[in-house]
Amino acid sequence: MNLFFKRLSWLLTVRSENDKKLAAAIKMIVGRHPFNLDLYKLAVKHSSVAEIGRTGFKESNERLEYLGDAILGAIIAEYLFKKFPYKEEGFLTEIRSRIVNRESLNNVSRKIGLNDLVQYDANRKNSLSHKSIHGDTLEALLGAIYLDRGFKFCKRFIIKKLLLHYDIKEIINNNPNSKSLIIEWAQKENKDIRFEVVEVKNKKHFKEFVVQLFIENEPIGKGFGLSKKKAEQDAAQKSCDLLNLT
Repeated sequence: MNLFFKRLSWLLTVRSENDKKLAAAIKMIVGRHPFNLDLYKLAVKHSSVAEIGRTGFKESNERLEYLGDAILGAIIAEYLFKKFPYKEEGFLTEIRSRIVNRESLNNVSRKIGLNDLVQYDANRKNSLSHKSIHGDTLEALLGAIYLDRGFKFCKRFIIKKLLLHYDIKEIINNNPNSKSLIIEWAQKENKDIRFEVVEVKNKKHFKEFVVQLFIENEPIGKGFGLSKKKAEQDAAQKSCDLLNLT
């Protein structure tokens, strides 16, 4: 009955054309019509276009991103816990990190079409240089879904809609010898190569390292991991793929 009244409230509310377009886009992505469209309008608003709201504070998707990040991490943790009942904590944490890292979320955000909805100031290049805007927006969307539809619906969306864009077997079987392979290739080609830690993200229970691989000072692959070594392996794997070495 509660859902009925929420749906009725939506139908009786006068909406602008932009609101209707956003609602239709959210329905395409999420699979259900939004009850509280304001949540989704906030979810796609980057801090570069934040405006001062009724509370006196600038309103952007950062708070929803915080919420969505926590929900995503918990749901993926439970999913892996049940899928791999005999794997140790280190394995589960590493695979979760690879699934929820910024590059992965950026890619999934684009695949589901969320990147077309993001509102941001394209002239403020410095604020967007981290290139995490699409992944951040995906986390904010999850926060909005959770508040609008509840935990069960949000969990189903993540498991049924988002994880479809991952190859879990490929993530697990990431070639551990990629670093040696690309170093050997660089020596044969007489090219300078280096791995550089470009960011260390402090999560609640762990750190995530971001490593960039440079060949002749040109950035190639970027890797993520719970240690510098694992991030270097990830960067090496992606660079090998780009250079067709595997």
